[in-house]
Amino acid sequence: MMLKTLGLALSATLLLAGCASKTTQPSQYSGFLSDYSQLQPAQSASGAPVMRWVSPDFKPGNYRSVLVERPVFYPAPTPSAQVSQQTLDEIALYLQQAMRLELAGRMRVVEYADQETLVLRSAISAVNTSPEGLKVYEVIPIALIAAAASTAAGTRDQDSNIYVELEAIDGRNSQPMARVVRKGHGLPLENDSSQLRLKDIKPALDEWAKDARNFKP
Repeated sequence: MMLKTLGLALSATLLLAGCASKTTQPSQYSGFLSDYSQLQPAQSASGAPVMRWVSPDFKPGNYRSVLVERPVFYPAPTPSAQVSQQTLDEIALYLQQAMRLELAGRMRVVEYADQETLVLRSAISAVNTSPEGLKVYEVIPIALIAAAASTAAGTRDQDSNIYVELEAIDGRNSQPMARVVRKGHGLPLENDSSQLRLKDIKPALDEWAKDARNFKP
């Protein structure tokens, strides 16, 4: 029985090892973006590791306004006892508002796109928690869940993580100008029975909004 348990634990470790990376791994892409093949490791304006692609045709000076669409959850979320539908809705609305606020300091924020508008569309592909300090992370990015702590973790603090995929589109011809996939870290939760709240994820959302404002090709 001990050998069987050890074997299962080892298999889980090998299967999920990539989830501990600071960037979103290819196996964790949600399918929201139409093309992931050109993504390359890069750094955000704040120095955070991201996967990014920028079109050679992208010229920031071509745009006088920006439209920030409300982030969607992709695929459709499955709320849990630890991550409620209300929290998910609050996260999406807050991210949109934070990005609008930051980008307003750089260009005009509009409700409808025209030929001089850069359209930002984004998807939150996962919100999860995982036992703090453990090497094995239970993460299913393609389903919006909270990963339960293992028995061995007991009341260990829970790390909170959130994943986003963002695309900037030219309002003139609907061509993609940039794509970014990144992972953010929120505040640690007390244990596996603590509910995730918007305030726990705000640090990551605020950083993303500031990076959007300071984005450079």
